[in-house]
Amino acid sequence: MFIRKRLTCSQGIAALALCAAFAVPAQAQQTINLTAIDGYPARALWVKEFIHFYIPEVDKRLAKSGKYKIRWNQAWGGQIVKPRGVLEGLQKGLGDIGVVTTAIYGDKMKVMSVAYMTPFTTTDPALVAETIDELAEKFPGIKKTFDSYNQVYLTNAAVFDSYQMFSKKQARVLKDYEGMKIASAGPNLRYLPPTGAVGVAGSLNTYYNLIQTGVVDGCMLWPEAAATFKLAEVAPYMMKADIGTANSKVVTVNKDTWNKLPPEVRTVLQAVAIDYRNHLAKLAMSLGGKSLEKYEKAGGKVYTLPKADRSKWAKAIPNIAQEWAQELDKEGLQGTAMLNYYMNKMRAANQPIERQWDKE
Repeated sequence: MFIRKRLTCSQGIAALALCAAFAVPAQAQQTINLTAIDGYPARALWVKEFIHFYIPEVDKRLAKSGKYKIRWNQAWGGQIVKPRGVLEGLQKGLGDIGVVTTAIYGDKMKVMSVAYMTPFTTTDPALVAETIDELAEKFPGIKKTFDSYNQVYLTNAAVFDSYQMFSKKQARVLKDYEGMKIASAGPNLRYLPPTGAVGVAGSLNTYYNLIQTGVVDGCMLWPEAAATFKLAEVAPYMMKADIGTANSKVVTVNKDTWNKLPPEVRTVLQAVAIDYRNHLAKLAMSLGGKSLEKYEKAGGKVYTLPKADRSKWAKAIPNIAQEWAQELDKEGLQGTAMLNYYMNKMRAANQPIERQWDKE
C-alpha cells in the first residue's frame, strides 16, 4: 500500500528550482589559441620571464572566471622568426603576441628611441619603462606607429640596468678604444665616435660569434646578458662606464587577433603586460650586481671609467637627442615635446644626468 505525501508549496518550489538547476548546462569554457613569438632564445631574460611570469599569470587570472582558457603555442629562438623578424612576423600573423626588440629596427621604430638618444641620464629601468608608457598614452604617434604594422601596443620594457663596454683587449680609458670595432644594437652606435671606435650593428644573439671570429673587437652590452651569454670567454674586459639604461622591448599583439579576443581576455593581457614590465625592471636591477660577480668568476676583469673621461664622453657626443626630436617633428610625431617630457621626468626623479639633452 503506497501513501502519497502532499508537498507543501515551499517544498514544491524548492524541488522545481533544483530540477531547473540540473537542467541548465554549465557554460562551456572557450579555448583560445595564441602563438607567442620572439627570435631570441628562452635563456634571454625577457623571453624566460615571458614563459615563467607572463603566461602563468595570464592563465591564473583567466581561471578566476573560468570563461576562457588560452592554449599557448610558444615559438622562441628562431622557430618562427629571427630577432629582426618579430615586427614583421606579428604584422603578417605568423604570431599572435610577441616581444619586439625596437632597438634593432632603426627608422621603423625611431619613435621609441628617446632613452637611446639620451645616454648618461639614468640607470633606472623601472623609471624609463614607466615614462615610455606615459609617452605612449600622451603622444598618439607611438601607438599609431604600431598600428601601421598591424599591431596593438601593450607595453614596453627596459630589461637592463646600464650599457657597459666589453672587449677582447684591455681598455682602461677612452683612448684605448681607438680603432676597435664595437658591436651594438643600433641607436647606441652613435655614442662611439668620441671614443675612436667604429660601430658595427649586431644583436645579442651574434655578439659572441662576432668577437670570437674577429669580426669585431667587442660590444656594448649589459652585465646580465654578458653573464648569461658567457661573454667573458671571448671578451674578458669590461669597462664600467654606466652609459645608461633604455627601453628596448615592446609587447604587442597582432591587431586582427586582438579584434577577435573577448574583452575579458584583452583586459587580462593588457594588465599582466604592465606587471611583466615592472617585474622585468626589478629583475634588471637585482641581477646587475650579481651578474658582474658571475662575469668576473668566469674570468672577466672589470675596470671603471674615470669620472672625467665619462663626463668628457657624454659632452663629446653630438646632440643626437635634439636631432632625433627634430626628425620626428617633421613627421608630425611630436619629437621635441616627447624629449622635453622625458627629460623633465628624469629631472623630477633626481637622476644623475650628465648632460641636459633637451637644452644643451
